[in-house]
Formats: sequence, structure tokens, C-alpha cells
Amino acid sequence: MLHRNELPPPNRLPSRSTPRDSALYDSLILRTVSRLMMPLLLLLSIYMLLRGHNLPGGGFIGGLLAASAIILQMVAFGPKTARRILPVNYLLLAAFGVFFGAIWGLPAMVAGLPYMQAFWLPEPIPGVGKLGTPVLFDIGVYLTVIGVTTKIALLLVEEPILFPLPAMKPSPVETEDGV
Repeated sequence: MLHRNELPPPNRLPSRSTPRDSALYDSLILRTVSRLMMPLLLLLSIYMLLRGHNLPGGGFIGGLLAASAIILQMVAFGPKTARRILPVNYLLLAAFGVFFGAIWGLPAMVAGLPYMQAFWLPEPIPGVGKLGTPVLFDIGVYLTVIGVTTKIALLLVEEPILFPLPAMKPSPVETEDGV
């Protein structure tokens, strides 16, 4: 028999197979949907990356889709899980993406053409299409967007942990009497 101050035991015990950072990420539906959506979002991001040099899309939209897959995992399971999905330094990934994208303008300069002049392989690759320096530039943009967007999201989620607020001291409340 329960006393007044005792709470009944919960009907559902937390799942030990699903890692979570806190009780904030305790939605079974969100966890299930995020597991199903991650591979689909990553495939869609690669598709947008590869088709983007001829049609709308490219590295920016593909990078946003890939980052949204990681951020969805962060919302469902917490920031520690998001760091386990892609265990890299996101700022270094962004810096590498900028470097990788910028380097593909140099072949045109070596050939005496303006920086970022496109070079293309003569024959298209089956399933991918024509491959050239714009595609490689888009890969750099893709990596940069994943790194920057995911790092910003992680900083926002981990802000209370990284920068805790100082304890607030209660101040006395003045009344109309001045007492």
C-alpha cells in the first residue's frame, strides 16, 4: 500500500539499449523516426550534392540536409550521440571544406585562365554525370556547411553545460511602505 508521499513506480522503465543524454530526449516516436530518417536524409544530401552542378542544389543544400540528419539525432538522443555519429572536430571539417573548395580554382590559373574556370572530364561517369572542378568545389562547400551548421547546433545545445549561469541570489523585495 502506498503512503501519501510515495509515488507509484513508473509503468515504463527507460530503455538501456537506447543511449540518451537526459530525460529531455525521451520521445519514443522521435527516436524511432530519427533512426529511420537519418539514412534517407544522408542519401538525399548526396543526391543533391551530385546533381547540383547542373541543376538547383549542390554543396550548400546537400550540406544542410546532412547537417539536419545529425541535428535530428541530437534532438532525439542528445549531443553526445550526435558527436558519436560523426566523431570529428566540426571546425576542422569546415576549415578543410573551405580549403578543399578553394584549391579547385587553381587548375584554371595554372592553365592561364581566370580563377575558378571550370574543367570537365570529356566523358560522363555512369550514374554520376559529368565530373569536373565545379563538383569538387561543391564537395568543399558540402563539408564546410556540415561543419559550421553542426558546430553551431552543438554549441547551442551544450551552452548550459559549457557556460553555466552563476547562481542568482534572491534580492529583497521592497514594498510600498518602504519596509
